[in-house]
Amino acid sequence: MTEETKTGDVPPNGDVADVEGEPKKLKYPRSIPFIISNEFCERFNYYGMRTILVLYLTRKLDYDDDTATVMYHSFTTLVYFMCIFGAIISDSWLGRFRTIWSLSIVYVCGSTLISIGAIPTLDVNAQAMTIIGLLLIAVGSGGIKPCVAAFGGEQFQMPEQARYLAIFFSMFYFAINLGSFISTMLTPILREDVKCYSEDDCFSLAFGVPAILMVVSIAIFLIGKPLYKLTDPAGNMFVKVSKCIWTAIRTRSKEKSVNPREHWLDYSEKRWGQQLVDETKILMNVLRLYIPLPVFWALFDQQGSRWTFQATRMDGDLGSWTIKPDQMQVLNPLLILVFIPLYEVAFYPLLSLIGIRRPLQKLTLGGILGGVAFFISMIVEIQLEHTYAVMPQGGESQLRIFNGMNCVYNVQTNIPDHANFVLEAMGSFEEKYVGVQGEKSFTYSMSSNSPGAGCNVPLSGQFQLNEREQISYFVNNRGGTVNLLRYLDNTEKSSKGYPVFRVLGNTAVDRTFVFKDLDPSNSFDRHKNSTYYNDIIESFPSEYEIMVDDKPIFKYTMRLGGVYTFILTEDETNITANVITVTDPNSINMLWLVPQYVVLTLGEVMYSITGLEFSFTQAPESMKSVLQGCWQLTVAIGNLIVVIVAEARIFDAQKWEFLLFAVLMIVDMGLFAVLAYYYKPIPLKKYDDDDANTTLPIEDQKEERGLENPTYTKSE
Repeated sequence: MTEETKTGDVPPNGDVADVEGEPKKLKYPRSIPFIISNEFCERFNYYGMRTILVLYLTRKLDYDDDTATVMYHSFTTLVYFMCIFGAIISDSWLGRFRTIWSLSIVYVCGSTLISIGAIPTLDVNAQAMTIIGLLLIAVGSGGIKPCVAAFGGEQFQMPEQARYLAIFFSMFYFAINLGSFISTMLTPILREDVKCYSEDDCFSLAFGVPAILMVVSIAIFLIGKPLYKLTDPAGNMFVKVSKCIWTAIRTRSKEKSVNPREHWLDYSEKRWGQQLVDETKILMNVLRLYIPLPVFWALFDQQGSRWTFQATRMDGDLGSWTIKPDQMQVLNPLLILVFIPLYEVAFYPLLSLIGIRRPLQKLTLGGILGGVAFFISMIVEIQLEHTYAVMPQGGESQLRIFNGMNCVYNVQTNIPDHANFVLEAMGSFEEKYVGVQGEKSFTYSMSSNSPGAGCNVPLSGQFQLNEREQISYFVNNRGGTVNLLRYLDNTEKSSKGYPVFRVLGNTAVDRTFVFKDLDPSNSFDRHKNSTYYNDIIESFPSEYEIMVDDKPIFKYTMRLGGVYTFILTEDETNITANVITVTDPNSINMLWLVPQYVVLTLGEVMYSITGLEFSFTQAPESMKSVLQGCWQLTVAIGNLIVVIVAEARIFDAQKWEFLLFAVLMIVDMGLFAVLAYYYKPIPLKKYDDDDANTTLPIEDQKEERGLENPTYTKSE
């Protein structure tokens, strides 16, 4: 028998002494696989749904980018605010097990509502169902978030299984990122590559699969119940701390002049005891460092909103594979899994060589990297602007002429700098910058020496232009009379990222134009019309065969972001066609987004993990759960910052918003560096049983102590 077992110490390697003093190895809790599997399924649901959310809001529910951004970050804000309420419900009333499975049902209801609302054939209010579904998911996801990891930790016998507990948290974190990685990769494929209900995509399936995984998570969690170690709720420390602070504030206002104290929290000592007061002081000292932290999360969570919208304006074609805009988010969990071990074996040793060793230094550097990532996104956005349509501004109008005739026209106008120009057959002319204040008319005369029918008919009249508007004219001989048809044009790229087009038909009678998708996975015709000219039509990137009255005319491939005008002209013998690319399709590859994702993820690993580790080592044992809740609140406040900026709509160009967040992050880390420089940890005192007993109101001391100390028994 060893000396260690004689003295009652715990042997190494998780062994404990049996009744005869021989070491007995504790088995790894059999309940843990159920908890890990539950977390994987839940995170698959959450990240899978969130990955495609902004595209669903804009492409199916017709919200604009700013409104979709506000809804996305409002939802995320509510999720993290609900973490506090979930912790209170769990610790004060239901316990962790009942909190997890009951709120998971709420979670499933929300996911189901969104997936049902996305079915286009149902006569339901999809917008209302989406909003209600997001509210239920926020309550469910946020409510169980602080419970699952803690519930898993309760399954271990401490300190004997401390080594096993560390393995559990590694597996738990891996399950989170694995669920995020797989769902972020899969749900965009289900959204775009699967066609359902005669549509180009299948959002209902993309939302439905994560919802099914959430049902599976509940089933797995309940199956493991016989193996769980369950504990009753023992009171929530967050509530106690809040009461302690409130008592100090209220008492200080009454007693400050007659009973001055060294620290304002000391005014609650009489009611709550010295230990709780001292531990709350330590907590508040750490939380002072939290003041600048929300800004980083304001940047980080824009991966699912602004950065996804940025990806829709780019080209995902890699030759044999096409990246979808929402799939770019998969880089974050993938890079996390790569960077965590690299930091330990390479990055941190290198940083120590230049003097960056302390946790607060690492956290500051992580925040700065977040700002750098947004500087990179601003540079990418500046390059993207070259591919955007040039819209008329104040004091300008845009004139565009489409020639549907097989005639070359010589045009004379009194437009400054464009008095004479040639309008090609089946072509177009555009003048993007015509000076106009309010409304203005310009005279024109057109003549042609071409031999085609109707070409010898001269035309004259006035171009009527309006400030800030795009005005187009279509030269045609509809009905046998050559004339110019005027209409209000729009050459902006679709906010959904899809190609858009317009058909201008110069035919003797109404013809049926059909755009037949040549993708073998689609058996239906996407667009049919028989109008003289169409409003702008949103399409899907693919190769099409254009058919007129069931007769194939020509083939054309429309690409993401392109704006096209198809001109069809009929003469005595046949119908000819031409396509004009009004706004170039997306040309900058999505892989140019990789640097900003890499830099932001480098910052996240250093910022998030280091920040939590530092905070937990500084806080008293009884305050660690409170600190976890406060950390979640910084994420909520960060998303609230994005909501405020997006709702204000103070920028006309996205690049300036990216610049704002980049500068804000750098300034914010400057403030954090100052707070970190003056930070001094408060030593934790040791308290005997009498001191500990005074941390509660006198009337509650004996009963509450019995709840919090398992070795305590009431006297008979």
